[in-house]
Amino acid sequence: MAVLNLVCWNVNGIRSIVKKDFLKDVKAMAPDMLCLQETKANVEDVKNVMELLPEYRSYVNASKARQGYSGTAILTKTEPIAVTYDMALEQHDQEGRVVTAEYESFFLVTVYTPNSGEGLKRLDYRATWDEAFRNFVSGLNRRKPVIICGDLNVAHQEIDIARAKENYNKSSGYTQIEIDGFQKLLDSGFVDTFRHFHPEEVKYTYWNYMFNARTRNVGWRIDYFLTSKSLVDKIKSATIYNEYHGSDHCPIGLTLSV
Repeated sequence: MAVLNLVCWNVNGIRSIVKKDFLKDVKAMAPDMLCLQETKANVEDVKNVMELLPEYRSYVNASKARQGYSGTAILTKTEPIAVTYDMALEQHDQEGRVVTAEYESFFLVTVYTPNSGEGLKRLDYRATWDEAFRNFVSGLNRRKPVIICGDLNVAHQEIDIARAKENYNKSSGYTQIEIDGFQKLLDSGFVDTFRHFHPEEVKYTYWNYMFNARTRNVGWRIDYFLTSKSLVDKIKSATIYNEYHGSDHCPIGLTLSV
């Protein structure tokens, strides 16, 4: 039985973070599979950066609607059986938000969930996305276990956000509609691995660049590893790597036996 080390990171621009300590940090975490969100570059630009990590095969999705926006990628030392991009739904497939890699014993899905936007102007779209994504991963889960990771753009509970009362139903990422969408995803057969193993630990994964939020630890936990319930017994650890900088998000990790 092999032990796999997975890392997930919203890099907030791959061309920007690679100028910082990104390569050194990846080597320090030594993931077997590295999932990225918000690469903010076209496929070729991301692959050019990934050549600096030659031990990985890279599978990259990019926004068709807007250049330099959104974008996701999976880097893996083990070649997948198959890789697909998006969800086969034109309405939701314009921004490069999903990559799925199939392995022998599980699917790995990395996702950058749409933000509900300033003034919650995109909240209705976000609700339709949440339903579509839940249906997509539930379909995979009927075939074999699923690992979902990424920036899901929602703080699930009060413990996951520094200023819950001030943000509730006012800020993108902490409305009841988004919370309910995340809960429905869990209810469809998935487990929030960090919260499962650390039920009372206060730790965040995102801090606004403004207002010196990271120094003051005024943050949100919006980056997740979710797994099918059948995988929980195989998980060795679920980690938030607060010590790594370079983005307004920090990386998160999952170690499991497969």
